[in-house]
Amino acid sequence: MRKIKVLVVDDSAMFRNLLVQSLRADPLIEVVAQAGDAYAARDAIIEYRPDVMTLDVEMPKMDGIQFLRKLMPQYPLPVVVISALDARVFDAMEAGAVDFVCKPTGVNPSKMDEFLRKELGTKIKIASTVKVGKLKRVEANPVASMTGIKKDMVVAIGASTGGTEAIFDVVSQFRKDIPGVVVVQHMPPGFTEMYANRLNNQCQVAVKEAATGDRVYPGRVLIAPGDKHLRLVKVNGVYQVECKAGEKVSGHCPSVDVLFSSVAKTAKKDAVGVILTGMGGDGAKGLLEMREAGAITIGQNEASCVVYGMPKVAYDIGAVQHQMELSNIANKIYSVLKTN
Repeated sequence: MRKIKVLVVDDSAMFRNLLVQSLRADPLIEVVAQAGDAYAARDAIIEYRPDVMTLDVEMPKMDGIQFLRKLMPQYPLPVVVISALDARVFDAMEAGAVDFVCKPTGVNPSKMDEFLRKELGTKIKIASTVKVGKLKRVEANPVASMTGIKKDMVVAIGASTGGTEAIFDVVSQFRKDIPGVVVVQHMPPGFTEMYANRLNNQCQVAVKEAATGDRVYPGRVLIAPGDKHLRLVKVNGVYQVECKAGEKVSGHCPSVDVLFSSVAKTAKKDAVGVILTGMGGDGAKGLLEMREAGAITIGQNEASCVVYGMPKVAYDIGAVQHQMELSNIANKIYSVLKTN
């Protein structure tokens, strides 16, 4: 099997060397070059033609986000951003990065090495499967004006790799008449609150990081905290959420399967389930439970996915009723919520 050629870009020589040493311990990865700034990185891309680039946001001369915006139109390349706890990582995702990892701080070198090999190595391998040049951002089709929306429903959305932008593309089309929405996006703790705040500032609906006891009601979107499972519950006839730490389910905490399964049990037919881009199979079984309980289920199609993993598994097991382009999903949600 051919090794994945990786270019490491970071302004800190010490951290860059640590990255290189950690990644070289992986037999499936070959670090072909390293660079300390965007200009050296550009030259290395031309010379070495890497499969994946790791990129720091904070760099001299030109920061990582500016570099991405200039790079992607000319040299589309899968990029994994390494970032401190900084909301600008979502600017990097918007600029074309495939995924990100949180730069570890305050840990001893052996634990940092293990974290980098496990977390970063895994995301590099996922990124290497993405055909960035084939992914073109398509403007979402505006949701048609309509009356008679079922308000006593719940919309549940799950995503992973590529999901920050996919979720935005869907949620940004929601109006305040959308039923309560619950979301799981695989993301480290801390980033989920920043992501929720970002969506809240950019969308018509109210978006927040979920906390136990939060009510699910029209015009509100609740996003699972990065280290807790999110479940839908009903208390005194009112939909609420419960957020609890727990073991990983389907490889993740929060898990899309946990959310979808709780929606199937609690809302039954009064729900819409949506599975978006992501690696692996988290959410497929839960979406099947939702469909079997009478809910409407929607899956993103391969052509519009950054990674056609989770939606594919869901489709293959019969969990998806409607498969479509990302740009059409918000419209579809509204159409199935319309009262006759």
